[in-house]
Amino acid sequence: MNVHVLFVDDEADLRDIVGDALADCGYQVTLAADGHQALEILRGETRFSHVISDVSMPGGLTGLDLATFALEYQPEAKVIVSSGYQRSQLPQIPAHVHFLPKPYRIRQLLALLEA
Repeated sequence: MNVHVLFVDDEADLRDIVGDALADCGYQVTLAADGHQALEILRGETRFSHVISDVSMPGGLTGLDLATFALEYQPEAKVIVSSGYQRSQLPQIPAHVHFLPKPYRIRQLLALLEA
């Protein structure tokens, strides 16, 4: 499996748990603590097959903003945003971006990655 995932979440425990679970499933995983860190990673040379981001993050760059940048910088990547809010409570999600409601189980995330 040659799948490289960028996982972005400001909650360190969740970031570590999901990162470890994805790595245990054979995914190559890069972690970012906020949108700004993730944006720098996306601008680099590493190509990602998937970008997964929490919607609500500190620092003024939301997961929806990051999704738009990910589609621009790495259009081949599948982008997934996640939130504890219902989809109807969020601003419009960019086209071609998948939504995963929190809390989610790893198997739900894996199903999106494998779809």
